[in-house]
Amino acid sequence: MRSDEVKLHAERAPHRSLFKAMGYTDEELSRPLIGIANPRSEIVPGHFHLNQLVDAVKAGVRLAGGTPVEFGTIGVCDGIAMGHKGMHYSLASREIIADECEIMAEAHRFDGMVFMPGCDKIIPGMLMAAARLDLPAIVVTAGAMLSYHGNGKDLDLNSVFEAVGAYKAGKATEEELSFCENNACPSCGSCSGMFTANSMACLSEAIGMALPGNGTIPAVYAERLRLAKHAGMQAVELVRKDIRPSQILTEQAFANALAVDMALGCSTNSVLHLTAIAREAGVILNLDIINQISAKVPNLCRLAPSGPHHIEDLYHAGGVSAVINELIQNGFYNGDGMTVLDVSMAEAVKNAKIRNSTVIHSVKEPYSKTGGIAILKGNIAPDGAVVKRAAVLDSMMRHSGPAKVFDSEEEAIKAIYGMQIQSGDVVVIRYEGPKGGPGMREMLGPTSAIAGMGLDSTVALITDGRFSGASRGAAIGHVSPEAASGGNIGLIQTGDIIEIDIPAGVLNVKLSDDELNQRKKQWQPPEPKIKKGYLARYERMVSSASEGAVVR
Repeated sequence: MRSDEVKLHAERAPHRSLFKAMGYTDEELSRPLIGIANPRSEIVPGHFHLNQLVDAVKAGVRLAGGTPVEFGTIGVCDGIAMGHKGMHYSLASREIIADECEIMAEAHRFDGMVFMPGCDKIIPGMLMAAARLDLPAIVVTAGAMLSYHGNGKDLDLNSVFEAVGAYKAGKATEEELSFCENNACPSCGSCSGMFTANSMACLSEAIGMALPGNGTIPAVYAERLRLAKHAGMQAVELVRKDIRPSQILTEQAFANALAVDMALGCSTNSVLHLTAIAREAGVILNLDIINQISAKVPNLCRLAPSGPHHIEDLYHAGGVSAVINELIQNGFYNGDGMTVLDVSMAEAVKNAKIRNSTVIHSVKEPYSKTGGIAILKGNIAPDGAVVKRAAVLDSMMRHSGPAKVFDSEEEAIKAIYGMQIQSGDVVVIRYEGPKGGPGMREMLGPTSAIAGMGLDSTVALITDGRFSGASRGAAIGHVSPEAASGGNIGLIQTGDIIEIDIPAGVLNVKLSDDELNQRKKQWQPPEPKIKKGYLARYERMVSSASEGAVVR
């Protein structure tokens, strides 16, 4: 065992004495050491309950003959960090989380790993670490928050953001806003729609790194505890059989994950994260592949913000396993790949069935014949931009309108709430990319304000930043190259006509190449917004969004 490097022979007596200072016995030290990455804190609702789940994983590890070793990691709550300086740190934290897990596993010579993330950046950060370390590993996420159903309302976190927009526009009372605030998040867990955290929890299952049920069992269900115990047991089995992420995270596995991504209508952030995880696994995942898969895989689910259903509804309808089985049976998912169960995915989901065809449509009767995400290219985004097609109204699939240009999220929010955005406009928010942000902030505030004011049927938004999985409407993000790197989005002026054609995958500004070149000559790179600390280092090292916004 790898952990023998810190446990065996006379020269390791000092190491053993340090274990014994913590109460470890010789019997425990004779077994595989399973590192458990626990990002539990009292600031992230998706992680608030993790200690109970960690205890269940530890029980499973011990039942299977291993020794669990828990350690902590950081984790940012995107919702609490939203709309202020804190959001600069969210995406940037993904790299730190991956590094933390690498450091702890390598320094202490763990034999295997259980990664226990719950929220947006923590899940991909830990999957990046799993790929990088290539130790036997399993992911068990913290589970989804319940949503509110009552009085004819279905509420989630996004409802509160949109209620603010409605209140500012005089379309909702203070009492209605307060009701939404107090009821939209009724339990711990990751926010209840197909937002980024739940997208990545589902894709952890779809890519083979988590047990069936991982993506959709609600955080407060006893079944989540049972899943955690089984994950702990399976972690020890993976060590004994020496099954590693490199055997699971293959090129085909990423194609499969993208197929499920399209079927579920996941967050646009999933593109950013899958690209980064693939890079750690040595797999090339470019945006053209994403469009190829999106063009052929039908969209089977419309969960919030794209529709009325939530993760608990997907769970009761058969979960991710039912979606995967439907895709396998119709040739959209290759079921031969390895999973953490040490069986093929086809074997793992063979008994899964769609139990509610309203929540999970069949391939024969999809919501749409194409996937939930689309990549757009054109003179604004030569390297690509991303839109959650499943959350765009039919009337906005093709749109042409004048640009209203803002150099920060704060400027845009002020203009939206100041009633300066008119029907037909295209809001452009730039200098919010990986370098320009820095940290590629999410634009849930602007998109929610637009939706809450009833403008989402006539106003589009494009940015070199990104969107929360809770965003809906014609919200186009990840524009690459970004403005801070000299991308053409930095050359657009208020009044320029923007043309959007989502079905054709096109995003253009109606300017000639000569005009763009003239503007380019006059453009000057901006001064970094943050000149010290982690974000200053991040800004210098981070790649384009089209490459996953990874730190080189």
